[in-house]
Amino acid sequence: MLSVVMIVALAAGDVWRDQIGWRGQTSQMSVSAGQGFELTGPFGKRIIPHQLMRTDTASPMFDGLFAMAQDELKQDSVTAIQDGAFDNGQPIPCTCFVTGVKWPYVWTRDLSYSIDLGLWKFDATRARNGLRFKLSEVRDPSLPQGLYVMQDTGSGGSWPISTDRVVWFLGAGHLLDDKAFADDVYRALNDTLAQDRVYAFDSSFGLYRGETSFLDWREQTYPAWTADNVVSIAQSYALSTNVLHYQALQLAAHQADAHGDAAKAKQYSEQAAALKQAINARFWRDDRRMYMSYIGGDGTPYDTYDLLGTALAVTSGVADGDRAREAIDNYPTWPAGSPVIWPERADQPIYHNRAIWPFVSAYALRAARTVNDPDRIEHELRSIMRGAAMSGSNMENYELMTQSIHVDEGKLSGPVVDSPRQLWSVAAYLDMVSEGVFGLTQSGHIEPKLPTTLVPMLFGRHDRIRLQMPDRTITLVRPATLHGNLLVAGATHVHGSETIVTLKAVDVPSAPLHIDATLYAPASPDAPEVTVEGKGWRVKADGKFVLYADGQRLGRVDGNTYVAQVGAPPCFSATRVDEHGVESLHSPTVCAADPVRISDPWPRHWIAPATGSYRVALRFENNHGPITTGVTAAVKMLVVNCDGNTTQRVPIVMPHSVGEQTSTYAIVTAKANASCRFDLDQGFNMSDLSHFAHYTGGKGGVDGPLNDARMGDLLISPASAAAGAP
Repeated sequence: MLSVVMIVALAAGDVWRDQIGWRGQTSQMSVSAGQGFELTGPFGKRIIPHQLMRTDTASPMFDGLFAMAQDELKQDSVTAIQDGAFDNGQPIPCTCFVTGVKWPYVWTRDLSYSIDLGLWKFDATRARNGLRFKLSEVRDPSLPQGLYVMQDTGSGGSWPISTDRVVWFLGAGHLLDDKAFADDVYRALNDTLAQDRVYAFDSSFGLYRGETSFLDWREQTYPAWTADNVVSIAQSYALSTNVLHYQALQLAAHQADAHGDAAKAKQYSEQAAALKQAINARFWRDDRRMYMSYIGGDGTPYDTYDLLGTALAVTSGVADGDRAREAIDNYPTWPAGSPVIWPERADQPIYHNRAIWPFVSAYALRAARTVNDPDRIEHELRSIMRGAAMSGSNMENYELMTQSIHVDEGKLSGPVVDSPRQLWSVAAYLDMVSEGVFGLTQSGHIEPKLPTTLVPMLFGRHDRIRLQMPDRTITLVRPATLHGNLLVAGATHVHGSETIVTLKAVDVPSAPLHIDATLYAPASPDAPEVTVEGKGWRVKADGKFVLYADGQRLGRVDGNTYVAQVGAPPCFSATRVDEHGVESLHSPTVCAADPVRISDPWPRHWIAPATGSYRVALRFENNHGPITTGVTAAVKMLVVNCDGNTTQRVPIVMPHSVGEQTSTYAIVTAKANASCRFDLDQGFNMSDLSHFAHYTGGKGGVDGPLNDARMGDLLISPASAAAGAP
């Protein structure tokens, strides 16, 4: 007999069993005799064949969309891949997964996130093959040899502007039961992490530099002026990329221990613990009670947030206790789903901006499960289902307000690019079913956390639902009453290959969804004007603005303000704040001091005027490729020898540029009157990897490695001694 609570729930929530209505349109799922399922909706009609795995619930819509995701995974399973920028677009043999209809290639981050979202359970062979395809030896014999994960073509000529290639280990960590592959993973861990430690790690901040993971359309998420200059991105630190390094270090510690190397295991564990501490010290923003998406190279806080970085911080354990729950509870959302960034940019088209990406929603669902948030679990689950049902495929992305695959708004129209059966969206749906509903975790344990509000859709009047897989069956039994907001595992029984879990209802704290946030951030101001005035500087900008100096917020200013000199001359930037308290992204930075310019032939020499820290950079021009792509970011090692100091070796990055620009800077120290000598050693970039001998889309490919730029003056200016302090 059904309880009164259950009868009320059934009456209130049965509309998603065979149809989903949204914004005046409806998608309908029916069981098609002998053929599987038939889905009709705004896109037309789609027949979905029966699949190897199946769910038995009260919802044909839920069951049919699970079959559709499997059908699309089959279509993404290929024996050859191709991309116009590799081998002149000719097919490359690879028994692996392609990225989607419009992306018939293997990309490091897409594949790795997809595997971590469960594809390792569906086809381990293709998963391993795809990951192996993204490993490479070094083709230049004069450079240190090793086995490295590849950073794909990208911003300013790829790595180390983008440094999220370590996401590869997030996928690879699930496939270590194959010894040969596990040996490659361990070798790649050691080599890749060591290389990132040299070129991307900043010991003063305790963080890794580089662009946000996946959010790689620069001006969509970074200040608009980065469209033509990505040096500041190379100098900055991103939450998601640092969390991925944390997870890679944890895997490295585990693997070192498994290989009997206790000293290396201890080293990696200590590095991971220190990185977790630095992430929490640097990215947490107290006024928002959220983790910032990225911060500037001098620690400047940015009032911008991203869902993937937030979710990874929670699921990885970087965020723990109250911070984990607050980070999820405070991240804004809209009725259709959660945006991948917040706040949005009013001057940018729809893509990462003002968009829902199902794979990110799946990570948000995992994070909501981690903190036992039933409202967020339901919200992300319904968003993933609705998007697939209304578009007839697991699309790459959707517009935030309408969850449409295209909204016509002139130059702001979008999503600009959208692909059916996008691999990580397919993986998101499969993971939503296997873990999000049936509780099958990455470790193989069954830990359902099902909001009671989903019982009418999934159970209807049935007392159980079932997930049938090739090697096991999971059956969830509904409790007799639903006095609570979350269903979790009660009694568990195993009968052969079937695990039967009787659910029990519990009450857990649940904050309401944050659905009242303002949508857009204000536009960034122009760079402030800085002039010398007495023993300080007059800083001016147009109208009201917030002034920052060397990463510190000085406060709100109307028109202009005077800043007295305390220590080294600062570098200034400005933001605007709207009536809701939402802050814009930063203006370009302007430094108060004119640097010393040294243009002598190498080696270059300089006498330090005083004991202290100095900011060192190079003027350069790198015209080897466009700002948006390529593998020829110029990376050098600046070797500094000053009297009375040990040798200082600091990386200098010179991305693809539009005309002459200033490189990333490094902080070096010198004593008063010390004679300093500056030399340049060759660094490393992605063109040095053997894999890119197949690159035909630009320089540094078939014609050989290329790691160079036209270099101008060496720039030296005083820097704050506390630049790296929390």
